[in-house]
Amino acid sequence: MAKQREQFASRLGFIFLTAGCAIGLGNVWRFPYVTGQYGGGLFVLLYLLFLIIMGFPVLTMELALGRAGRSTFPGAFAKLQNPQNRFRWRVPGFILFSGNLILLMFYTVVTGWLLAYAWMYLSGRGTTLNAEDFSALLAAPGRQTLYTFIALAISAAVCMGGVRGAIEKSIKFMMGGLFLMLAGLVANALLLPGAGAGVKFFLQPDFTRFAGGGLLPAIHAAMAQAFFTLSIGIGALAVCGSYSGRERALPQESFWIILLDTVVAICAGLVIFPSCQAFGIAPDAGPPLIFITLPRVFQNMSGGTFWGALFFLFLAIAALSTLIAVFENLAAFGMDEFHWSRRRSCAVFAAALALLSLPCVFGFNFWRNFHPLGGGSTILDLEDFVVSNNLLPLGALCLTVFCMHRAGWGEEGFYAEVNAGSGWKIPRWPGFYCKWVLPLLIFAVWMLGLSAFFD
Repeated sequence: MAKQREQFASRLGFIFLTAGCAIGLGNVWRFPYVTGQYGGGLFVLLYLLFLIIMGFPVLTMELALGRAGRSTFPGAFAKLQNPQNRFRWRVPGFILFSGNLILLMFYTVVTGWLLAYAWMYLSGRGTTLNAEDFSALLAAPGRQTLYTFIALAISAAVCMGGVRGAIEKSIKFMMGGLFLMLAGLVANALLLPGAGAGVKFFLQPDFTRFAGGGLLPAIHAAMAQAFFTLSIGIGALAVCGSYSGRERALPQESFWIILLDTVVAICAGLVIFPSCQAFGIAPDAGPPLIFITLPRVFQNMSGGTFWGALFFLFLAIAALSTLIAVFENLAAFGMDEFHWSRRRSCAVFAAALALLSLPCVFGFNFWRNFHPLGGGSTILDLEDFVVSNNLLPLGALCLTVFCMHRAGWGEEGFYAEVNAGSGWKIPRWPGFYCKWVLPLLIFAVWMLGLSAFFD
């Protein structure tokens, strides 16, 4: 007799874990600096538009696939595909699922950096942090590895406790703490002198800011950000759906997940832009914004050590929530495909990731002269390129084809699952858009992203 699949104890647990998977460094790190690079308020409006017309339908599809299949990507594709279709959807399911492993090969390392910075602030070193400190962290493989393993150990330990026993309780606690810390950070930033100018830059559309680079690059950047912020396409959210009951229809659940994800992104901007404006820091500093630019802001701020510690703790919790959700997908894969116990599956993947994360660590020191993508690229850039620029859009494309066409699951099966339960329902009238237009948009994002990357 097959073992019954675990389920969340509450609706809130499902929404928080799924939102926790989506909420991560893309919201707090990438969103503010990309917004700064593409002119502020108009970019935010474009981002919200594409979140609705692209993010919402694909997120709902992935949750429906997981809930109906009661498995990770490979198993769900195999169970739900039209039996008359000879194409083996299980094969792309495995390819896309590999994105979870590749993602954690570098995401654990970056989470380790955040833990290191949180510790430096908590231990009183925040007042002297500068660019050299971040370079020193990258140049120290032992120190990087220690914090990487701490992040990995926390994720594995939580997942070993099971969905109801540890994951759901931990995520509720972490998400509650995350929103409390974020509220405090926003309130402090908005009280800084000159904060209003930062809020205006962030939220007020200004078409003149696109005079130099044009509107098209901003449109593509907004499409990509809206698409990638939810981590759709590699099954990280499908496993959350596989643990949910059918009491509630999925459109309303998708709405709450996207709302939480967007609130965190907007609030991160309300922390960073007023802070940068108050102390004359450029808000378009790019990836170094978090580790190099913002410590300078906190050093000039009253009570900066406290606010810096709170900020990096907030970042670390956001990253850990994603780590736990994605690691649970790996653990579920071991249980589904190889019938391992939960403890054994967690131990196997923790050990594998302990080794697989080392190339990313070494890419900044021992192997710093290895540039896999040319220029000054690192191993982290290569791993991120595989996942963000390829597997995520490819996975979303596969989802739309599988859910909306007879070659896969088909519209009838998808609509029956997504609308099962109480709450909002998806009508049939957007079917043409989801079946034909949405895949073209996703393909365009994929191709434009590759073109921009290599240019």
